Amino acid sequence: MTLISRFAPSPTGYLHVGNARVALLNWLLARKAGGVFILRLDDTDTERSTDAFADGIREDMQWLGLHWDRTFRQVDRMHRYEEEFAKLKAAGRLYACYETPEELGLKRKSQLNRGLPPRYDRAALKLTDAQKAAYEAEGRRPHWRFLLEDGAIAWQDAVRGPVQFAAANLTDPVLIREDGRPLYTFSSCVDDVDEGVTHIVRGEDHVSNTAVQVQLIQALGGDPAAITFAHLSLLTGAGGEGLSKREGSLSLRDMRAEGIEAMAVNALLARLGTPDPVEPVTSLDALVESFDLSRFGRATPKFDPAELWRLNHSILNAMSFDQVQARVPEGATEAEWLAVRGNLEKLADFAEWRRVWAGDLAPQIEDPDYIALAASLLPPEPWDETTWKTWTSALKAETGRKGKALFRPLRLALTAREHGPEMAALLPLIGRERTLERLGNEV
Repeated sequence: MTLISRFAPSPTGYLHVGNARVALLNWLLARKAGGVFILRLDDTDTERSTDAFADGIREDMQWLGLHWDRTFRQVDRMHRYEEEFAKLKAAGRLYACYETPEELGLKRKSQLNRGLPPRYDRAALKLTDAQKAAYEAEGRRPHWRFLLEDGAIAWQDAVRGPVQFAAANLTDPVLIREDGRPLYTFSSCVDDVDEGVTHIVRGEDHVSNTAVQVQLIQALGGDPAAITFAHLSLLTGAGGEGLSKREGSLSLRDMRAEGIEAMAVNALLARLGTPDPVEPVTSLDALVESFDLSRFGRATPKFDPAELWRLNHSILNAMSFDQVQARVPEGATEAEWLAVRGNLEKLADFAEWRRVWAGDLAPQIEDPDYIALAASLLPPEPWDETTWKTWTSALKAETGRKGKALFRPLRLALTAREHGPEMAALLPLIGRERTLERLGNEV
């Protein structure tokens, strides 16, 4: 049987790291099994869903490298929801309710005051046709609830282990709004059954939803036992605080703008929640090969932006020139990339470092006599990575200097920086002519 997983965001905002983690793990699961990955846009909330957010989600997914095999929008499938709505209504599993939000709020408050769980009391099941007609005459339109059957609802969760709910402790969920629009619970289950989804990986905040959906999938003609559910512990911030998609610093588009590499996000999120170390991998293939859903546990994983930046640096240092060539300034060479990649926090820093050998800068001359002597001892071309040692060895023999006193004045004069890439790699890039210019000598 082909494994089919899905990522189903609502286009009511941009993706943040919590969304990205769910998308990535579903994608890895499908790719590891040679299965199918579906991107579904749950956009039945037409008041908050926008085309701009939908486009943004697709853009973020493509940036991460999570390409989908199939995609669709729920707004294009309203006919299917109407068909299944009619079937469930005819089977007696949907019933009309006429309470207003205010009336429902009062019921919940009353139940809580009595120490009872805030479950719907099924009062609508007792309405007569005359009472329903009276409500309709008032201008009320019904919302429709799914009638849960008594008994235990259980499944073997791939992360949480055995999970069981008593249906009597759950409230009959609203599936259809007063305006006829389906809610997430309903449309999602119809789609999962129609698409033959075999694995649903999502956050633990959906556990109780799953209990309801097990019965709903069965009522729709599906087999919930054929679906593997996995509910991930939710990410928190470094201090244990909750994450919110409204926090811009956590959105993928802001991370991208700040210079975070997509593979840094992927590499971190693929391991958070497992006992396995986070490694600076540079391709999704490596993550696919090592992916194992059983490695995820119930401990709360913490997302630390500082860790993400450290990983970003490590990944840049591990990337080949072929992997970045299309994203660095035209004319850049492999030798240039290899010289500076270990000093990059973000890829955009490469252009700044390139000024050291390909641009103009103001040399810092602290000891003119020493720099003049250094210029006189400069080796002839051709230069390679041994030239720096040859040059500084001659200076050491001539002056007796060593360590910082030997090297620092040269670095400042040639790069105008206290620190940076190895001078052995930089010196051939700067070249003899520009080196003499920066040392204050005529060519």
